[in-house]
Amino acid sequence: MTNDLVNRLFKGEPRAVARAISKVEDASEDASELMKAVFPRTGNALVIGITGSPGAGKSSLVDKLALHYKEKGERIGIVAVDPSSPFSGGAILGDRIRMQTLGLDKNVFIRSMATRGNLGGLARTTVDAVSILDAAGFDKVIVETVGVGQDEVEIVKTADVTVVVLVPGMGDDIQAIKAGIMEIGDVFVINKADREGVIRTEKELEALLSLAHRQDLWNPPIVKTVATESKGIEDLSEAIEAYSKFVKEGGRSAERRVAIARWRLLELTRERLLARLLANNGTEKEIERLAEEIAEKKRDPYSAAEELIGRQ
Repeated sequence: MTNDLVNRLFKGEPRAVARAISKVEDASEDASELMKAVFPRTGNALVIGITGSPGAGKSSLVDKLALHYKEKGERIGIVAVDPSSPFSGGAILGDRIRMQTLGLDKNVFIRSMATRGNLGGLARTTVDAVSILDAAGFDKVIVETVGVGQDEVEIVKTADVTVVVLVPGMGDDIQAIKAGIMEIGDVFVINKADREGVIRTEKELEALLSLAHRQDLWNPPIVKTVATESKGIEDLSEAIEAYSKFVKEGGRSAERRVAIARWRLLELTRERLLARLLANNGTEKEIERLAEEIAEKKRDPYSAAEELIGRQ
């Protein structure tokens, strides 16, 4: 079944792509074998991360940017990471209505994923979903994060180019500093630039960027857009392309790939070790017992965790 799925995936069949991502999300038994087959075919797509605070218009921007690339004859994959219920694990936003028309196009694939409690604005399996879209022959893969502000820096670990979206008059300059977003942004967008206060926001952002120190010496551009009217989208695509070219010519792409590979290796190792721990007989009951004791303040979670690990 996996071989047939992989072959159809490499041909770019939408159903095969959707099925493969579902397997990874559901942690199916053959998900690992699937990703082993997918990995050698990755590394061709440009992965664009779109992040920023809630209400900044990220979804509209992703929609227009994808439309721009589509009109240039490119195939686009979109992974939209939504917040999820900490109890059910299901997405609770699902605000992809704007993209429904775009999603009907055969050259555009849209997938909404729940974070399932993960910090960093990225779902646990987002990196795998991006790899699947890459292997399926998509030219651009756009990852839109939750928009929680504080923990969005995880986007750096999967995107080639990180776009930070701000809007005038929402105190985004303060939010950006708090979230550490100034360090991760390769391109900054001031969306809803038809609003009052856009010049002030731009000046504040320029001042903040002048204080930020980047090891690669890249000077992040500031692009003004009105996504709902498709204004500034061409400028944004040019800024994204400029950074991608800068990284390749500067020779830092290999260094970045090693850093991402190291992070991914550690993530997978943690997952496997945890899964092995939970698979042991009696561990689930032991966790329930320890959880009750912690809730009743009979013991602390640190010694409880040590006890669980000591069982191995």
